[in-house]
Amino acid sequence: MEFQILDALQTIHNPVLDTVMCGITRLGDAGIIWILLCIVLLVLPKTRKSGVILMAALLVDLVICNGILKPLVHRIRPFDVRTGIELLVKRPTDFSFPSGHTAASFASVMALYLAGEKKIWISSLGLAVLIAFSRLYLYVHYPTDVLGGVIIGVMAGALGYWLVKKVQELKNA
Repeated sequence: MEFQILDALQTIHNPVLDTVMCGITRLGDAGIIWILLCIVLLVLPKTRKSGVILMAALLVDLVICNGILKPLVHRIRPFDVRTGIELLVKRPTDFSFPSGHTAASFASVMALYLAGEKKIWISSLGLAVLIAFSRLYLYVHYPTDVLGGVIIGVMAGALGYWLVKKVQELKNA
């Protein structure tokens, strides 16, 4: 069923959408958009705590996804199974599960939501959904990789928030 979804997405490809999806997925490369947002939040005194929460969420996500799950699950990517697919992006060299782009995106959304950044988290959610969809469109992840990334990202965002809260409580005790 996963290949049916991926193959169906191949039927909607066109030059404009290909360019847009490649651009959107690049925003998630190495979590760059979320790291840049984190830096901006950390620099501004008014949003510094939110920046710390976002940083914690991204670090938790990195450890869980790239440090634990990808090496443990060892899932090969869909383009390595369906070798006839022409990739529009640089060939990822790590494992497929979970989608790191998706996990970092949803960790960021959850961290921003819990930090109370109402203006930022809603637009971040829109971007996170687009990044997740781009991973399917570009045939670099299975749908369950993306779903796993959403779930793990939400958990990482919540855990990052909780860790910052606990450290703050210890500091204030």
